[in-house]
Amino acid sequence: MVRRALPERTCVGCRSRASTKELLRVVAVGAGAGHSLRPDPARRMPGRGAHVHPDPACFTQAVRRRAFGRALRVTGVPDHGELARHLDAPTTTSGQPDRTRVASKVGRPT
Repeated sequence: MVRRALPERTCVGCRSRASTKELLRVVAVGAGAGHSLRPDPARRMPGRGAHVHPDPACFTQAVRRRAFGRALRVTGVPDHGELARHLDAPTTTSGQPDRTRVASKVGRPT
């Protein structure tokens, strides 16, 4: 029996390699400077894709490092609100991670 190797990609959040079945593909949709990140679980949307673990910690790390813009080769900071809702990550209305919720979980005052 011949086993085929699964394709591997690097998570833009934690920078670890994993099979494409374990990662969520993300694409940038929009024109000009107004890009928004969209999840592509079916891996069928056109355009360049970035991959991230479907884990809020990896998502937060990727946002903090501004990795989505570099991986997708878009200028400016893309809006990641829809991706955050898909991953169930805490965000504010500005699209940035909500540090007060993260700090309160750790037990530190904000």
